[in-house]
Amino acid sequence: MTIKVLICDDSAATRLLLRRVIDAQADMTVVGVAADALIAREMIKSLNPDVLTLDVEMPRMDGLEFLERLMRLRPMPVVMVSAFTGKDSDASIMALELGAVDVLGKPDARNPSSLAAYSEEICDKIRAARAAHVHRFVPESATPPVDAAVGQLSARTAQGRIVCIGASTGGTEAIREVLTRLPKHCPPVLIVQHMPEMFTGAFAKRLDSLSQIHVKEADNGERVEPGCAYLAPGHSHLLLKRRGLAYHCELSRADPVNRHRPSVDVLFQSAADQAGKAALGVLLTGMGKDGAQGLLAMHRTGAWTIGQDQASCVVYGMPREAAAIGAVSEVAPLAEVAQRIMSRLSGGVTATTKHGA
Repeated sequence: MTIKVLICDDSAATRLLLRRVIDAQADMTVVGVAADALIAREMIKSLNPDVLTLDVEMPRMDGLEFLERLMRLRPMPVVMVSAFTGKDSDASIMALELGAVDVLGKPDARNPSSLAAYSEEICDKIRAARAAHVHRFVPESATPPVDAAVGQLSARTAQGRIVCIGASTGGTEAIREVLTRLPKHCPPVLIVQHMPEMFTGAFAKRLDSLSQIHVKEADNGERVEPGCAYLAPGHSHLLLKRRGLAYHCELSRADPVNRHRPSVDVLFQSAADQAGKAALGVLLTGMGKDGAQGLLAMHRTGAWTIGQDQASCVVYGMPREAAAIGAVSEVAPLAEVAQRIMSRLSGGVTATTKHGA
């Protein structure tokens, strides 16, 4: 079935470029273009598009205000197409909290060599958005951490343990849900979220402001510490390296894996190699299969592995692929993932426990 796309952007050049890219695909078509949100609002009513691409900075009504209204009144898949500036990066992170499925930088028409990769990426995000489970936006109250007793017990058992989390489409809110429930004495957490490099810094700062643990972009060579989470920068793979009794972050600009850099598979494989059964792997919502083979490698070394369940995923792709190859020790709804992590680490249960336990 052809995906109907509506483009909303105040730049005529961006509208033209996006239209050419999208209309060149066999499985999608542009049903309309709008120069501002008020025009887009009327087009949504008349054209009933499957996916909306939405700019942040626009006249008359900015993209965030329009998105908030849209997700309250007529939820639909939205991909934010934002500029590279720090201000727009913060706005794009807010857009994901409001219910946008994904974010992407604007294309650079002055750099033809990058347009092929950009075209592939925007079309992949539109396909993922079409498959997403979109819900009506409801402001969330603060999420409580996991049971205090579990958190206290984990402080005594965190030494040498590592938690690795991977996600893609829908992952920004899934990661927030998990991290804001972790207690401040949890083991170090390494995270790969498929996200353009201009947005990962803002994402880490936003998570840090909401969580009990400290969240930051990973730096090459830094030692990982309990109570801290390290997010892969959007330009590099994140690997776990062991030096003596300590773990460190390593960043690599090696070729993309599964078309992604950072890749979840790269992180998970390094955790299997360096930490073995001392690690715990979590694969959250996302399109595609990145992370499945890496999670299987972790599982085979004795690490406990958790896959997000279908009902709570925005896109049930990556966790499904992992479950299909036997990489998942247990399946959990998103709201329970943090509790499952801490219970597993605190209880000292090995990966021989039956699936779903």
